[in-house]
Amino acid sequence: MRSIHVVTHPEASHHVEGLVGGWHDSTLTPEGVREAAAIARALRAEIPEGAEVELISSDLRRTRRTAQEIGGLLGVEPALDRRLREKSYGEAEGRPQEWLDKRFVPPPAIGDRMGHDEGIEGSETRAEFAGRIYEAMDGILTHPYEHQVIVTHGFALTFVVAAWIGMPIDSLGHVNFRVASGSITHLREDDFFHNRQLVRLGDTRHLES
Repeated sequence: MRSIHVVTHPEASHHVEGLVGGWHDSTLTPEGVREAAAIARALRAEIPEGAEVELISSDLRRTRRTAQEIGGLLGVEPALDRRLREKSYGEAEGRPQEWLDKRFVPPPAIGDRMGHDEGIEGSETRAEFAGRIYEAMDGILTHPYEHQVIVTHGFALTFVVAAWIGMPIDSLGHVNFRVASGSITHLREDDFFHNRQLVRLGDTRHLES
């Protein structure tokens, strides 16, 4: 049986400063560090002692710091994969959210949502974003680990889950698995039927203590 725990990084500086995230390399806040420790404890309680675990993380500082907390308790060093980064918002990254909001061109309700140009120089299309997450997941799923932890970002999680389910990229125009920062999503594949389950989506109970 394969279990994958997908973690969205907790509170980061761009959240509290009202800045656009994306590839802007923000850090965890002190509250975010506390939440990362809570995530690590929750995973330690779920993953059996002595189990071989693979830990893969986006390479941005906020996800790396989260992965360090997790790796410390699980006894594993995180492997960094830039393909697990959040969507790139190009020239908007690190600017006030209001700057992006004034210039953002929303996708059409019907039509080419995957290739839609949002009007922001350097911003990824939904298709480009999904494509690199799918590429990362293709590699991760070839690794022979019973327990894997992926540390990524809120919007990126949608495509991690979609890749796990096996949804074709061209069907993702309207898909959104919305979760909170600091959440844990549990994916599982059984050894007999090899069915892939979404066991738990966006769980944040570990942050309540």
